[in-house]
Amino acid sequence: MHLRTLIFLIITIVVIGCKGDKTKKVEPEKNKIATEKVATSTYEDLEGNPIELSDYKGKRVLMNYWATWCRPCIEEMPDMEKAQAILTDDNYVFLFASDQSVEKINKFKASRGFQLDFIKFNGVYAEENVSALPATFIYNEAGEQVARFDGGLKWDSPEMIEKLRAIQ
Repeated sequence: MHLRTLIFLIITIVVIGCKGDKTKKVEPEKNKIATEKVATSTYEDLEGNPIELSDYKGKRVLMNYWATWCRPCIEEMPDMEKAQAILTDDNYVFLFASDQSVEKINKFKASRGFQLDFIKFNGVYAEENVSALPATFIYNEAGEQVARFDGGLKWDSPEMIEKLRAIQ
């Protein structure tokens, strides 16, 4: 007898539950866009200011894609610091873009002490044709990509400095 009562109660609850109006009225959230941080630029500096490659028109840009967990990325950074110093008078800007959080990049920068221009990459590596890190792109003064280097390299070697100076 208890089983019949239990089954009757379950069926009654299901029937009553199905009768209710299932449509939910959702009020649009006012000013939702204003309250959310939407990344509109491809890059941003560590203070959250938007950056685009076009901001560097008239300069040669070395864009290095890296990550805090990437050992070859970290190993080549001292050489990149040296190359950056050597190429100061050659109209080069060195940028180091990571898709990791600004907080993680700042923590890395503070702990390692590199004097490099770290920026946040807001895009997807695959869209930049990057499948492994580090990947370094060279852009000429017109903003056109003119060279690409994959993997960790000896950036301050005389051969590499000569190569970078020769890129137009």
